[in-house]
Amino acid sequence: MEPQTERSLQARCMTACCSHCTLKARLPILGWLPRYRLAWLQMDLIAGATVGLTTVPTALAYAEVAGLPVQYGLYSAFMGGFVYCVFGTAKDLTLGPTGIMSLLCASHVHHDPVYAVLLTFLCGVIQVIMAMLRLGFLLDLISHSVIKGFTCAAAVTIGVGQLKNILGLGDVPQQFFLQIYHTLRKAPESRVGDVILGLLCLGLLVALAHMKNSLEHGSGDPSGHILLHGLATGRCALVVVTATAVAYACEVSGHRVFTIMGSTSQGLPPLRAPPFSETTPDGAVITFGEIAQDLGAGLVIIPLMGLLESIAIAKAFASQNNYHIDTNQEVFAIGLTNILGSFVSAYPVTGSFGRSAVNSQTGVCTPAGGVVTGVIVLLSLAFLMPLFGYVPKAALAAVIISSVAPLVDLNVAQEIWKDKGLKELLPFVVTFLASFWEVQYGIVAGVAVSSVLSLHSFTGLSFRRTHEDSGSHNL
Repeated sequence: MEPQTERSLQARCMTACCSHCTLKARLPILGWLPRYRLAWLQMDLIAGATVGLTTVPTALAYAEVAGLPVQYGLYSAFMGGFVYCVFGTAKDLTLGPTGIMSLLCASHVHHDPVYAVLLTFLCGVIQVIMAMLRLGFLLDLISHSVIKGFTCAAAVTIGVGQLKNILGLGDVPQQFFLQIYHTLRKAPESRVGDVILGLLCLGLLVALAHMKNSLEHGSGDPSGHILLHGLATGRCALVVVTATAVAYACEVSGHRVFTIMGSTSQGLPPLRAPPFSETTPDGAVITFGEIAQDLGAGLVIIPLMGLLESIAIAKAFASQNNYHIDTNQEVFAIGLTNILGSFVSAYPVTGSFGRSAVNSQTGVCTPAGGVVTGVIVLLSLAFLMPLFGYVPKAALAAVIISSVAPLVDLNVAQEIWKDKGLKELLPFVVTFLASFWEVQYGIVAGVAVSSVLSLHSFTGLSFRRTHEDSGSHNL
């Protein structure tokens, strides 16, 4: 073979190899699907089904936090499983509605599903553009202390916001301090049935969570505790199903003891393009520009916080289970999930730490477990929606409170002060306190304080170096 022909063949082989590697990087499913085994399928089915039983009740609950009809939680909970299976790089991560994302959406969409769906589309577009421009490094500009401060404040805000449902109260404002005032003022009007059910559900969830931790860290043969571990892992579904059965029995017997969700939209969501305008009941048209203006800072904060939450979770599980993730590919997968989700009336989603932990602990082998979870959510939408109208609000409130409680880390301030000093503690405190006014203001204030302190530290260091260099030159 002539040298020129040989070099040409080598160049073609290298080009084909690079193209194949690029395709595998853009479609991570090509990396694991050809090696897929029957044993993996069994583990993915178990993990996906377990996560699905957790996803359905929590999705209903988080829609309540977002201020949207409960079906929108399920509309948002299935697309991520299908998209992430093809484009995601973390086998443990599950995408869907979360407490923090729901809280952020609530402060911008004003209980309007049109705003929520359009926000989902715009968030997805922003995230995909960031992935294409490889701007994932921008997420590192938000310091760990700001994220911790926001997370703790958001968890407290969400928990306090659910007290009205535990007590069976209505017409309570959304703003944090007004919520506390009106909840305390209306406390004598609490419904006894809701209070008893809410406290029982919350107590059962705490007990099952404690039992799950004891089984996982205890000694002895774990096979003897499979049933108990399964009940503890699916505790959200167990509590909601039991509470719904009790509420249904009371309703059909003519006793309205509990506050229930009421009528819900039935069936699968319609497949249609996201709305770019809205017509009000009186015939006025709200244009795309007006909606975007109303969404305001949410168009920056929500996509960034969604990426931060999801990538932090993916990195944590990748480190724990010894595999690598591609940050920009993760950004693309989340963005595409939001874009496609807007066509099925979803609101913005991100990675869920709780459901990802369940996914990992039940032995998921590939992102295919998310497909099983997505199918379970779709089946729930297709056949169970009439029953969801009987879900007691107090039971969902208990699920939400038990889900966000672990996010409140009472020792985090002390740890930040010990490890980082005032430079990191001050942004944490500012973010934490400002988030009770408005969650988005907390993030902005924290980033501003962190930036000022970093700039001051940098300029101070530069000044000292210049002064030292000047002194050395004079000597």
